[in-house]
Amino acid sequence: MSELLWFVAHTRPRREKKLVEQCQRNAVAATLPCYSSAHKYRGKTVVFQKPLFPGYVFLQLEPGQKEFVRQTDHVANLLEVFEQELFQQQLHDVLLALDAKVGVRLAPTIGKGMRVRIKNGPLQGIEGWVEERYGMATVLLRMDFINQAAAVKIDAESLELI
Repeated sequence: MSELLWFVAHTRPRREKKLVEQCQRNAVAATLPCYSSAHKYRGKTVVFQKPLFPGYVFLQLEPGQKEFVRQTDHVANLLEVFEQELFQQQLHDVLLALDAKVGVRLAPTIGKGMRVRIKNGPLQGIEGWVEERYGMATVLLRMDFINQAAAVKIDAESLELI
């Protein structure tokens, strides 16, 4: 049996879990590191599993499986991993931290003083400046309305840099 090599599948938007399901059906080794995210809807708390690296699935492939993966509707691009041992160790470390439930998240790219736009929710489209960060998830956003400043705490995932 040939040695399995690591590849990174860059998926089409929000197709990570579908790619993993298709890989499992076709005996392709796929890894999708996920974290738990809780949201409240009408008084009920619902827990979702969200990809830690949105848009990417990590695959161990035999040479003949590369073409199968490229032909799926879920993959935009298949990226080679040049440092196989380093990649495997780093992925192992990420999975270990996720299993330990220590709150692993990608480092925030939005910081104090940056201009941002709200991507979703009732304030969608409003622009403002980041006044403060509270941990990984919460941002204090300053918005100017009719020559008056207002501040609102908002989820960092709801913001995009402009």
